[in-house]
Amino acid sequence: MSGFVDECQIHVRAGDGGAGAVAVRREAHVAKGGPDGGDGGKGGDVWLVADTNVASLLAFRDHPHRRAGNGAHGSGKKKHGAGGDDTIVHVPEGTVVLDRDGTVLADLVHAGDRWMAAAGGRGGKGNARFLSNKRRAPMFAEQGEEGEEFWLNLELKLMADVALVGFPNVGKSTLISRVSAAKPRIADYPFTTLEPNLGVVRLDDGFEYVVADIPGLIEGASEGKGLGHRFLRHIERARVLVLLIDLAGGDTGTTSADPAEQIAVLLRELEQYQPDLVDRPRLLVGSRADLVPEVLPLAEAGDGMVTGDGVALDLCISAVTGAGLAHLRGRLADAVREVRAVVPEKEGFVIHRPFAEGVEVVRDDDGSFRVLGREAQRAVALSDLTNDEALDFAHARLKKLGVDRALARAGAREGDIVHIGGLSFEYEDE
Repeated sequence: MSGFVDECQIHVRAGDGGAGAVAVRREAHVAKGGPDGGDGGKGGDVWLVADTNVASLLAFRDHPHRRAGNGAHGSGKKKHGAGGDDTIVHVPEGTVVLDRDGTVLADLVHAGDRWMAAAGGRGGKGNARFLSNKRRAPMFAEQGEEGEEFWLNLELKLMADVALVGFPNVGKSTLISRVSAAKPRIADYPFTTLEPNLGVVRLDDGFEYVVADIPGLIEGASEGKGLGHRFLRHIERARVLVLLIDLAGGDTGTTSADPAEQIAVLLRELEQYQPDLVDRPRLLVGSRADLVPEVLPLAEAGDGMVTGDGVALDLCISAVTGAGLAHLRGRLADAVREVRAVVPEKEGFVIHRPFAEGVEVVRDDDGSFRVLGREAQRAVALSDLTNDEALDFAHARLKKLGVDRALARAGAREGDIVHIGGLSFEYEDE
């Protein structure tokens, strides 16, 4: 079973906030000590963090759930509950986070990029926080807020300077094994590579760049044929493309004998998937020169060639004999240096999930009214509505937020059902 996973789902659950305490100070020789219940602690957050030591999303395939710690409850003597522990979820560099509808929420490009996937619930206030001139002995406290909970989709797009692109069995895996320390699976049949491989190429002057061996493309990959979309996704971030062209005439039956046709198909699939890919710097490299005796001397000399159909190849190589590999490493290093000098590092971006400001009232299909707005929902969720004092306080908060006016403007009448968060009640005029 493959150890590389580039797509998965993850369930994140932030911690719940702790409940505030209802307590009264009672000490000898202290008359009318007053309320002294402490606040509950905030629930822990769930963070996704890009980590250079994580190579794939394998850890989430069978164990997708990640949960943060709950906040502790408050207690007497104004002791506040401890906050819940955050949960740090390490993901590979290049991980894209999407919601269930496919909207991109975050792109964690570089090591250390972090994004809050689920926010912990706010801790409830203790009764000491409700003391006022009008309320001298409050005997209610807030409940803790529930933490956020989401199912998210994760997709990995490899971070590489160079992507090797070509049909199956044109020598990509052999090539990356010869120019780097990567050890991909290699065999003489199509589709040996079922997962991308990364290799670091180090030159004598200390310059380094990363090469990705992308599994072989087939015609129709841009339309999802085979595993096309999964393979093409890993090319998106590459700075330089190497199109490997089979000079041996497609003897495996997986490629055309015509280099011009091979190039046309590869470029068409790249353009249909993402148009700007065809504008990336690229090298056209003739592969498997060891099987074409008249081409092997060109590979050893580091030269390109013009094929019989007029296609100009930049280089010819043989990954088996090593002919032309030193020249290829140098040409790629020059291309990567040039692109790095003019193209800035891509920054990760975050699309926040904004909460609606203020209060909004909508009409449900059954004729009831639903109040939207985080503060209105919090006023209900955090209050102990079994306590008359807390119920009065919650109503005062809702009135201050303009919920009564919003319901009246929406056409609510006596006896209509109103939903606020998890609470449902009959509307009554003042």
